[in-house]
Amino acid sequence: MRRIREVLRLVLDCKLSNRKTGESLGIGRSTVDEYVRRACAAGLTWPLSADLDDAGLEALLFPPAAPSSIMRPEPDFVWMHEQLKQPGVNLSLLWHEYRERHPDGYQYSAFCGHYRTWLAQHTLSMRQVHRAGDKMFSDFAGTKIPVVDPTTGEVQYAHLFVTALGASGFGFGKAFWSEGTESWCAGHIDAFGYFEGAPQLIVPDNPKAAVIKASPYEPELNSSFQQMAAHYGCAVMPARVRKPKDKPKAESTVRLYTTWVIARLRHRTFFSLRELNDAILEMVDMANNKPFKKQPGSRRDLFERLDKPALKPLPLDRWEFAELRRARVDVSYHVDVDGRSYSVPHQLARKEVELRLTARTVEVLFKGHRVASHARCLIPEPATLQEHMPPHHRWYAEWSPSRFLSWAANIGVATTQLIEKHLASANHIEISYRRCIGILKLAKAYGSDRLESASQRALATGAMSYSNIKSMLKTGIDRRPLPADQLPTHLHILHENIRGASYYVNEENQHAHSTNDREPENAQALRYDPSPGISDAGA
Repeated sequence: MRRIREVLRLVLDCKLSNRKTGESLGIGRSTVDEYVRRACAAGLTWPLSADLDDAGLEALLFPPAAPSSIMRPEPDFVWMHEQLKQPGVNLSLLWHEYRERHPDGYQYSAFCGHYRTWLAQHTLSMRQVHRAGDKMFSDFAGTKIPVVDPTTGEVQYAHLFVTALGASGFGFGKAFWSEGTESWCAGHIDAFGYFEGAPQLIVPDNPKAAVIKASPYEPELNSSFQQMAAHYGCAVMPARVRKPKDKPKAESTVRLYTTWVIARLRHRTFFSLRELNDAILEMVDMANNKPFKKQPGSRRDLFERLDKPALKPLPLDRWEFAELRRARVDVSYHVDVDGRSYSVPHQLARKEVELRLTARTVEVLFKGHRVASHARCLIPEPATLQEHMPPHHRWYAEWSPSRFLSWAANIGVATTQLIEKHLASANHIEISYRRCIGILKLAKAYGSDRLESASQRALATGAMSYSNIKSMLKTGIDRRPLPADQLPTHLHILHENIRGASYYVNEENQHAHSTNDREPENAQALRYDPSPGISDAGA
């Protein structure tokens, strides 16, 4: 009213034009025109009467509209509020149905205005319109429940997770040892099982276990919690920080369960979390079946009628909790997980990957695609898949002592003994592999017979290195007979069923007087024949 008085003063007393008056007061010319027109219609002159206060001036310039003489039928606002909880039902649809029943009823704007006026006069819990199967609110109760260890008598405190559906208020509760991400995910999954369906939207509080960065516009969710919700086809919209009215159903359910569950169980002693949850489930069922005070039915009745038919069906498999981490692949194309190493394709060395960790598996993802999967290791040895190795690493990984010995056995006894000594003498197994490969490959260039002969000479002289054997073959020394003092007296055949000469020493000593001077046939067969012909043949 103060601005209107100033407009009238400038126009009626100072004789400014309507345009100049608008420029002076920072308002539009059309507004000034309207004020002046209404003042002239009311017969006002300047100065205004001292008895004319702001209320009187407003009544003169803006008289209330004359009440309509037509009595229009009032909508059933209680029924409307209940219908708005149904999927797809809005005020426009309800107005069309109202006009079909009452052609002389309110127009759409008046219809909506009367409903909002009615809604504002009711309790705060009715200000949010919760559609059937739309929202599920979740939170942890502040009061904890003691659980006694039957062995030590130590008291631990369990945290009560509570959740409720928006349309019916049908709730669920379960106790967990912590309020971590795994507990948040497990609480929602168990609630879905209790409801036998999943809602469209989850409205949790803002703990770090569920929401990494709170924001009223684009909150950053915990990746595990978000994946759990996606598995059940739910979206997540956290409540605003310090805005309990964003999740009134959760707040009211927390209050209800604090009294109906925690307080009612305060005189009982629980010795395990399972025992406590059995008692909580019993109390939850009682709370859901408890009749309303101001309306007929119970939360379960509303759930069966509203929420349950609108919930999404649950997937066949239960979501398994998975922790997501980021890691960088080391130069040996492995990633470290809790002190254990797991291989990835060698092309990803030094690159950053994402890890999905469950109780049983380790999955490695790169740019959203799974590139490796391992079972969790219980031993400190690295878990390496051959397909992850580069070709030259894979070639080495395929070798083993038994494979070298099998290769050498196809060449001869002396070569087998030589390879066995190399496998046993090297400081590192890969060094011995390289030496063995070099020696055995000489058979391809010089023949198996000559390599066997060179191996005999190497065992006799002690010159067993790759370079010595190659020099023997290159210069032809392997073809020459060994001196008498360097001839081997015995060549051992490697086989698991042959005990060796040492086994028979004691027996020979015991029967020395009862045996003749004949040499055993097997010793004769194994005796090295130094004749040139046999030497050249590589016996």
